[in-house]
Amino acid sequence: MQPLRPAIRRYPWGSTTLIPELAGQPATGDHIAELWFGAHTAGPAHVVASDDTLISLDDYIAADPHHHLGARVHQHADGRLPFMLKLLAADEPLSLQAHPTRAEAEAGFARENAAGLALDDPQRNYKDPNHKPELIVALTQFRALAGFRPIARTHELFAVLDCPELAPYVEILTSANSAGESEQLHALFRRWVTLADDVREGLIRAVVDVASTILADDSACESVAGWILDSLRTVVDLQRRYPGDIGVLSALLLHHVTLEPGQAICLKSGQLHAYLEGMGVEIMANSDNVLRGGLTEKHVDVPELLEVLDFSSVQDPIVEPYSSADGRLRYPAHSDEFVLERVELTCEQPTLRCEHDGPAIVLVTRGAVRSEDRIIRPTEAVWLSAGAAETEFAVAGGEAGGETETSAELFIART
Repeated sequence: MQPLRPAIRRYPWGSTTLIPELAGQPATGDHIAELWFGAHTAGPAHVVASDDTLISLDDYIAADPHHHLGARVHQHADGRLPFMLKLLAADEPLSLQAHPTRAEAEAGFARENAAGLALDDPQRNYKDPNHKPELIVALTQFRALAGFRPIARTHELFAVLDCPELAPYVEILTSANSAGESEQLHALFRRWVTLADDVREGLIRAVVDVASTILADDSACESVAGWILDSLRTVVDLQRRYPGDIGVLSALLLHHVTLEPGQAICLKSGQLHAYLEGMGVEIMANSDNVLRGGLTEKHVDVPELLEVLDFSSVQDPIVEPYSSADGRLRYPAHSDEFVLERVELTCEQPTLRCEHDGPAIVLVTRGAVRSEDRIIRPTEAVWLSAGAAETEFAVAGGEAGGETETSAELFIART
């Protein structure tokens, strides 16, 4: 077992308080968006060796991949760690985005390499040849746009808006032809993203004006479903932050999700989404490929986004964990590259034993945890090589708010 030092990502949307508060440290004003606990070349974590020197995790694994990954993972993952674990904290919306399938990523990566684009070129879409299914578990209340909602529900939203400027576009979703739901959503989304700037901006202003009028009328709000009011508030807020952005219109078609701590959303390749606010533990395949469509100052490539989007509607993007025999809560994922488990150590279950045939990263998110001769605190993580002996974790106690801590929470990322 070795301590891991994460790669720190500072983005404008990052929170200035959430991660420092979790770590029990004073805020410095920095926008700390993500802590990367992984071996991606764009930002590897570092293993703290016995002499306190730092070794990047990708180099550490490459020195003895059979030992660190184990035979099973080494064979199927081509000698690389197949997942990345992150702690994500957002004060403002992230970009509207989707991630490619493996085949799309391989083709896009090769295409951009052939074009001579450097890996750090801001115009680059594909940083590696891998797909990026992902799952995020909320640590605080967490808001997100996640996946296209069924058209029937979107009709309910449009009926409440009753905006004349929307009428021509509503027709696309009510056409009498044989097009299925995916085709109709594709047709509407493509129409919106190809509107002339002045037409798009006028449509957004009309929608936001109606939404603002509804939200300002308490009696009108009493007769409107809560999920519709949440959607209207988000649309108004996005227009305030990114006036005229295509992401404002896109938000009319997506699920507006509010996760409570412990709840999660799982996203397949091609599913359109945007995290809005909150802190969570995120796990994904080992990739940094992002196709952006709006709500950002970064590179936006709408044509490429259209190529990778999956327009299938999602009934409910929220996934609930299921409990294993030893008290671990395991989150269902659309990938065989990663498994994420949450464990609460309490007086009734004060210890956890980790025995595994593959690599694992253990991240503490609450309380203090003792393992071997180390104390691991919130935002800190350790690396467990596949060849390591069974490792035990236990509540370390300590003072919190004048009282002795008797519980702790940790996440186990493995494959």
